[in-house]
Amino acid sequence: MSVYTTEIASDEITSDNPIHQRLLKAYYVAENRVTGKLLEIGCGEGRGVELLAPKASSYTAVDKIEEVVETLALRFPKAEFIQANIPPLPFEDNSFDTVVSFQVIEHIKNDDAYLQEIHRILKPGGKAYISTPNIKMTLSRNPWHIREYTAKELTDLCQQYFTQVVMKGIGGNKKVMAYYDQNKASVNKIMKFDIFNLQHHLPATILKIPYEILNRRNRNKLQAGDDSLVATIHHSDYLLSNQPDTSLDLFAELTK
Repeated sequence: MSVYTTEIASDEITSDNPIHQRLLKAYYVAENRVTGKLLEIGCGEGRGVELLAPKASSYTAVDKIEEVVETLALRFPKAEFIQANIPPLPFEDNSFDTVVSFQVIEHIKNDDAYLQEIHRILKPGGKAYISTPNIKMTLSRNPWHIREYTAKELTDLCQQYFTQVVMKGIGGNKKVMAYYDQNKASVNKIMKFDIFNLQHHLPATILKIPYEILNRRNRNKLQAGDDSLVATIHHSDYLLSNQPDTSLDLFAELTK
């Protein structure tokens, strides 16, 4: 597909591997939690379809990119893929037993409506699992994101709509954190040139191009400096954590 940017990490680009494996981890966490009719909101290029679909009685996914939806529909004829810009969600009330939506809420302008819609289409007692970057561990502004959250901010937001919110995190072992530290040091060197703090003042539409160029260059540099580390990081090196504040990503379990 041609949808890949540094924001949508590819499983075919070695320098993207640590990010791809990090994103993949949420699906492995959800694998044994999925039951009944499953909806994935923001399926992307289908990173988790093969893992989650067999665990559900049916698998439905929505994504805004039409090319992605068309391609996945051909690859997975037993699943249902729908092109939609959300919210709202194009489903009736109480339609699904489980919802997963990984690395999506940070892209949604109206996050309240997004959560309200997830609550609406879940059956009573149904579960939703969402992940999003932990802003406390973010290294620079990501212009693709409308906002990012602390664990408390996301918990408080979700508690407005769900009867139970369990906030966890996705962290990493020593190998993962070695990559994170190398990445942090490299990003900090780049940020030294941003003496006017333009990353937080420029409109996102303008910032996306330099962000993409510098982010890709940085990932390639990290691979060149330590290819054995970059290439060998695996989803099993990422860990579900009870300490979301110090995790790379937040992982929330929401009960209707």
